[in-house]
Amino acid sequence: MSDQLTMQRTAMRIGPQGDFGVVVEGFDPTSTDDVREVKRAVYRERIALVKGVELEPRQLLALAGAFGTPVPYYEPIYHHPDLPEVFVSSNIDSGPQRIGVPKTGKFWHSDYQFMPRPFDLTFIQPKVVPTRDRGTYFIDLARAHDELDPALRRAVAGTTATHSVRRYFKIRPDDVYRPIHEVLDEIDARTPPVTLPTIHAHPHTGREVVYISEGFTTTITEPDGTERPDLLRELFAATGQLDDTFEHPAIRLQTFEAGDLLIWDNRSLIHRALHTTTPEPAVSHRVTVFDDAGIPA
Repeated sequence: MSDQLTMQRTAMRIGPQGDFGVVVEGFDPTSTDDVREVKRAVYRERIALVKGVELEPRQLLALAGAFGTPVPYYEPIYHHPDLPEVFVSSNIDSGPQRIGVPKTGKFWHSDYQFMPRPFDLTFIQPKVVPTRDRGTYFIDLARAHDELDPALRRAVAGTTATHSVRRYFKIRPDDVYRPIHEVLDEIDARTPPVTLPTIHAHPHTGREVVYISEGFTTTITEPDGTERPDLLRELFAATGQLDDTFEHPAIRLQTFEAGDLLIWDNRSLIHRALHTTTPEPAVSHRVTVFDDAGIPA
């Protein structure tokens, strides 16, 4: 068995992907050593594009479970019918018992940023890939912190940021014909706004992160309680989140094809989906995990 694992480690190759993330080839999802090495690479380089790994939903869930604890998304409409831990994004109309939700994530955000504990790692397996307009935009908030203008970094020090799902909550089938105030009251009761330091240390790497997103961050507040919408807008602009051309130097487009698997550090990266403008079908499966173990030794 040890000789076999040595062969697997030798077969797996991890190399740079330009100036952002790594490409992994020859990955064996059943190998503890491969999992450990890829996990280290994800925390070091933010994202891994794993090539040639076509996983069924149960296999994807099992792999994510080797990295941490998979958690079902809190809204059931996103759940895979057999595996609630698998989040389904799909624009395919499957009738009354629709599976998945179309056009998810078309705004800058971090998964579960509006919850008391955001997810640590995100796994995406594209299942049906359109021929064009496919990919996900990313911004590295640790790198963004390091590149902030020093005056802006000093102005933000000591402030807190409040995050809420209110702005991009997707109306559910059962919400049709309900008064909007009832829906909003339910959102606030189930997912009340959460507040975190605007700049804080990554829980595993220790790097400082400017933890804001255009999708979920609603306010920045001074220690004395003064709200600073000007600072929030400055941070959005500085980190590239107001650039609708996606040409800001902080923005990276991660493309993918059938058989690829994306794994990323959800506490460092915010992302925004690039959805096809054509009627082509698109389906992906996602699993998100809490990681209590951290970076392997």
